[in-house]
This record gives sequence, structure tokens and C-alpha cells, in this order.
Amino acid sequence: MKCFSKELQSLGMRLRTMRLRRNESQAILAARLGVSVPTLRKMEGGSSSVLIGHWVAALEILDRVGDLETVLAEPEDLFKRMEQMERPMPLRASRKKS
Repeated sequence: MKCFSKELQSLGMRLRTMRLRRNESQAILAARLGVSVPTLRKMEGGSSSVLIGHWVAALEILDRVGDLETVLAEPEDLFKRMEQMERPMPLRASRKKS
């Protein structure tokens, strides 16, 4: 199994940077997240033992919860997109069948 320590450390560093930009102490952000300060330290340190729910709460507090839409998103099919663009737009809606 691949170790994702670099990715988790990078995520933790970004969380710390965003916290500092907002001028919040670890105690304040931890209280807002509903976690202990040691748990927040683990998040900022890139620990793999932190629950995903804590990360979702952090994204919500930092107004970044929309970023989750890209996680495991369906890959874009460029051919299907081209077909839709080339298809003529109907002039009216089709009749409903009874």
C-alpha cells in the first residue's frame, strides 16, 4: 500500500496557512471544528489517523467545502461534450405521451 505522508503533510500545511491567514489560534479553530487542540495539531501535521469528518468540518469553516465536488468526480468525456455541442437545439419541447 502506498504511503500518502507527503500529500497529508501538504494538506496539513495548507490548513495551518489558512488558519494563520485568518489570524486564528489553534485553540479557536479547534473549538470551531469541535475537536481538541491535539487533534488539530495532528491535522496540521499530516497525521493519517484524523477522521475525514474533521477535514470536512474544516473545509466548511474555511468556505472550501465546494472543493469536495472534485474529489472522485466523474471524469469529463470530451467526445460526449462535443456531440452535445454539435446537436441542434430543438425549437420546442417534445409532446408528452399519455
